[in-house]
Amino acid sequence: MSKSLSLRWLEVFQLIAKSGSIQQVASETGLSISTVSNHLRSLEKALGIELVDHGRRPMGLTPAGEVFSRYVRDGLMVLKRGEAEIRTGNWQHATDLRLALINDFDNQIAPDLVRFMAQALPRCNFRHFTRPSHEIIAKLEEHKLDVGVATRPTERTEGLIEYPLMRDPFIVVLPNSYNGTTEDLFDEDADLPLLRYSRDYMIGKQIETQLTRSKFSLPNRFELECNQSIIGLVAQGSGWAITTAACFHRTQRFHNSVKAMPFPGRNFVRTVSLFTTEVYPEATSELLQKVLVKLIRQHFTRPMCAKHPWLKDDFRTMEGEVA
Repeated sequence: MSKSLSLRWLEVFQLIAKSGSIQQVASETGLSISTVSNHLRSLEKALGIELVDHGRRPMGLTPAGEVFSRYVRDGLMVLKRGEAEIRTGNWQHATDLRLALINDFDNQIAPDLVRFMAQALPRCNFRHFTRPSHEIIAKLEEHKLDVGVATRPTERTEGLIEYPLMRDPFIVVLPNSYNGTTEDLFDEDADLPLLRYSRDYMIGKQIETQLTRSKFSLPNRFELECNQSIIGLVAQGSGWAITTAACFHRTQRFHNSVKAMPFPGRNFVRTVSLFTTEVYPEATSELLQKVLVKLIRQHFTRPMCAKHPWLKDDFRTMEGEVA
């Protein structure tokens, strides 16, 4: 390899190969457009061949650029894996961890997990985030996180490794004052409205997909992001909700005013998993999976199934299962 090749040139070229836009690469990297363009030109000059068709918009790779891009992608992946192994490959000597958890785990799982990691990784610097699932997946794909716990998306996740954690069935939550059947609530003329989750969230999208599949057409009067607000409104008798066992378990202050029931008809579930990038060390990921499964059983599946035995076959952890 030419001694004059710069790692920065290779990184910029790979980003251009992916997006086809110097402007987009400049925005992603914080570099100026002229600097990105100069990095590309310098790489082409050092190699003595054009890698990109500069006359196309978006830019396309030349045949030589297509070949070179494959080698650059593989080479950068090896370097990133090496960096990850140095930073976090040895559990006892890990020095950096960027971790995001879904909102469902913020008040019960997160404190215990952080306490465990602080003891197990005395040299590690933690950056912990709480985000919705779709934001966690996006940040992982952009390599802005090392590890994320999120709902499994319906679409494929490029470049991510999945470790299943929890099978979380959907249920119906009703105010105690409601005396009808759950089937009656799915009538378009039902007096009690459905309190929906925002369709920007994975849980909201999954519920809407199931309603459509089941040929239920319900008025869309209320759409909320906050799980606590939805169950709180149910407790006030303002409506009913479709949620998951884990989401319902988090709203314990309202449990005396509401009742949980099985979803009528065909059951459907969400899968909550640990996601890591391809470069993140497998041994560390597996250890995090074991710790999270233990905490989920302690804080979610065991206490919830003890109160609602009809959930015991569906609401469970998924250790050892392959995605």
